[in-house]
Amino acid sequence: MTAEDAFLAQQRLLVIAPHADDECFGCAGTMARIKHLGGEVYVIVCSVGDLQHYDGTGGTVEGNTRTSELAKVMDFLRVDDWDILYSDTDTHLRMDMIPRRELIAKFERDSKLAMDRIRPTMLAIPVGSYNQDHEAVFRAAFTAARPGVPSIKPFQKIVVGYDNTSLFWSLEREKFHPNFYVDISNFIEDKLRALSMHRSQMRDSIHHSSLQNVEYTARVRGREISVDAAEGYMVFRQVF
Repeated sequence: MTAEDAFLAQQRLLVIAPHADDECFGCAGTMARIKHLGGEVYVIVCSVGDLQHYDGTGGTVEGNTRTSELAKVMDFLRVDDWDILYSDTDTHLRMDMIPRRELIAKFERDSKLAMDRIRPTMLAIPVGSYNQDHEAVFRAAFTAARPGVPSIKPFQKIVVGYDNTSLFWSLEREKFHPNFYVDISNFIEDKLRALSMHRSQMRDSIHHSSLQNVEYTARVRGREISVDAAEGYMVFRQVF
């Protein structure tokens, strides 16, 4: 086993995703690799709900559909456990309307997979963006990961922000600049398969959230570190 594999095999990863599918856009390959190596993976999805898509069809995707798709993805990736915090349509896509303190409490101690309960060694959170839900979840998760007395508050030695295909549309000062990579050359097909299970969210090839673009992005990230495919992250904290 390589040193990199040994490192990942020891991780207890918690992925916090604003919505079902964000976990795959950013972390599916990493999740698959960690599980393959014997590590632990947990996923918190903040909300699902009915939503009329702005895609020219006027169709509505029901929250139950999103939940069913997520369940299939979680089973395929063999995650240890997963949870949805809010499953009502009124809350869906309104994370910015929830008091930040409430979201922080969910992540810290109140949810089924709160940090106090599973004590992750590695935390993956969305980075800030034009998406109001991603911004709200990022701010709350970032606060929940603040350092404290380890005997009182679990301390995550690795905190990273994960990529999303929509991040190209950002202000210059907020651009995503990866400085932590996970080689997913052997798990790119798992990433694409998992993402494809979010069938209601898949778009035509020209769209930035298409399977084709996700593969292109992973291949580009791979070339940035001289491998076939990779997922890139921004490091917020790394302690050895």
